[in-house]
Amino acid sequence: MGDILIGTSGFSYDDWRGFFYPQDIKKGEMLAYYATKFRAVEVNSSYYTIPPPMTFERMAEKTPDGFRFAVKTNKDITHSPDADLSVFQQFSTSVQPLVDAGKLGCVLAQYPWSFRRNETNANRLRQLRDELGHLPLVVEFRHYTWVAEDVVALLRDLGIGYCCVDEPRLRGLMPPVAGVTSDVGYVRFHGRNAEKWFEHEEAWQRYDYLYSRDELEEWVPKVRRLASKASETYLFFNNHYQGKAAQNARMFADMLDVSLPGGGADPT
Repeated sequence: MGDILIGTSGFSYDDWRGFFYPQDIKKGEMLAYYATKFRAVEVNSSYYTIPPPMTFERMAEKTPDGFRFAVKTNKDITHSPDADLSVFQQFSTSVQPLVDAGKLGCVLAQYPWSFRRNETNANRLRQLRDELGHLPLVVEFRHYTWVAEDVVALLRDLGIGYCCVDEPRLRGLMPPVAGVTSDVGYVRFHGRNAEKWFEHEEAWQRYDYLYSRDELEEWVPKVRRLASKASETYLFFNNHYQGKAAQNARMFADMLDVSLPGGGADPT
């Protein structure tokens, strides 16, 4: 069975003070503290702005050996049908320090709900592989039309991993299908706040959700199947409001009997 790495989608949240971080922690100290609790993190800030390579170099320095980063591609790559090829090169250069440090777990390309299954968009996936060919890639779909056998075949042919998702069971969204199409297994837990998923005043309201152990139980056998087929399986909780993601990540680690830094899993 391959390695299972559990963490959260993002770590630099002011509202985690008092819930996950000490109340008086400084922003610059958050990653080092986080790395004493988890072995992997998903970086989402790169979706909005591609950071300079020095940023990832410093992040690598703040984490111990064996720590892994999953980095989300910039929105110009996934949300623009005619992205300038220079964006791919800029992103690749940005994450190179993580590659050099042996700490890049994979790159996550999250496509929008409007990105539906058709040949034009399949070609965009081929372009993703062509332009970022040296990086381990995982793709997250938001629209249910991508749940199809030919999509599985395409991803396997391209060597791109499939991001499984747990999110509200709403019409048009991706169902909780678990599968592996490359050496990398990947699951994102977005929470199940159906009421606020499409209608919210603040973005954080969508992710204000705490999973129960019963809700996560259905994923235990699924994750074990993923890990039996992948070299590394990443599990990230994106229900980030007030540290709920960290709480659920510790809970799920306990359920899977996956040890965490600093004394193992916290079953709270």
